[in-house]
Amino acid sequence: MKSEKVGEDSLVLELADNQFAATLFGEGDCHLRQIEKGLKVTIHSRGNGVVITADKERALQAKQLLEQLYQLLEKGDSVDLPQVEAGIQGVQDGRSLNELFSEMVVLRAPRCTIHPRNPHQADYIRTLLSSVLTIASGPAGTGKTYLAVAAAVTALIGGAVERIVLTRPAVEAGERLGFLPGDLHAKVDPYLRPLYDALNDMLGAEKVEKMLLKGSLEIVPLAYMRGRTLEDAYIILDEAQNATVQQMKMFLTRFGNGSQVVVSGDITQIDLPRGTTSGLVQAIDYLKDVKGISFIKFSEKDVVRHPLVRRIVRAYERAEKQSEMAKKS
Repeated sequence: MKSEKVGEDSLVLELADNQFAATLFGEGDCHLRQIEKGLKVTIHSRGNGVVITADKERALQAKQLLEQLYQLLEKGDSVDLPQVEAGIQGVQDGRSLNELFSEMVVLRAPRCTIHPRNPHQADYIRTLLSSVLTIASGPAGTGKTYLAVAAAVTALIGGAVERIVLTRPAVEAGERLGFLPGDLHAKVDPYLRPLYDALNDMLGAEKVEKMLLKGSLEIVPLAYMRGRTLEDAYIILDEAQNATVQQMKMFLTRFGNGSQVVVSGDITQIDLPRGTTSGLVQAIDYLKDVKGISFIKFSEKDVVRHPLVRRIVRAYERAEKQSEMAKKS
């Protein structure tokens, strides 16, 4: 990989590997188009290289970003649109590219290796691996659940825990279990499906089924946690914004020796009946000064789904702030 200056406002970057170059540029050069838009540069691909045109500072930023992404490919990591977006965001936020793409902690599951998509996710993974109780909040698409499940799988495979327990409140978007068809299993399955999906990605459906039968994996509605004490387990409460105050207190007093606990949710998407306090909102307030609890707060900048999702989250946050200001005035 080499670069050269071809004009007052242009840089050329030549890449050594054809396949890596194609992956770096993205399908239809979509990664390059995203960098152009984000960093306000012009990029033309030619074979294994690119010509970057902009003022000196922006052209250098774009070149360094492409070099860092290329180095990820050389190390065997993947590069996709969310990572490109994270790199652009890092440049815009004034983070150094070395910090952004330095060696990050990874989680290794039997079927995949999970890499953080941005520095905040890297901090989250480090916290998940070291903290007894982690409370993570933030918008959809930031990896709160997926990374927590990956950390749980890593802990189980490594022998740090003997089982994984995943739970969710069975209340979402105004629906109630009594209105759903089928037996109890059929009623709760839709609420727990995202957890199955994450586990299937990392372990495979057959392995997940065997673990469920063996008891090394439990996926249960939150109401079924009452009265239990869980030792040597990795316990995750997902969609915690829909837990009531009583349910949250009950859950947070279930774990015993050798266990790790993750509570994750999005306090902007509470589906509890009007006037009901969210257990997650209260827990963040009540426990903020309790020693031994780690708090992670994601923002719309950390969304790693389609870039449009980030813009949707930003639009809702902006509208909600305007509504709050109007109420106060």
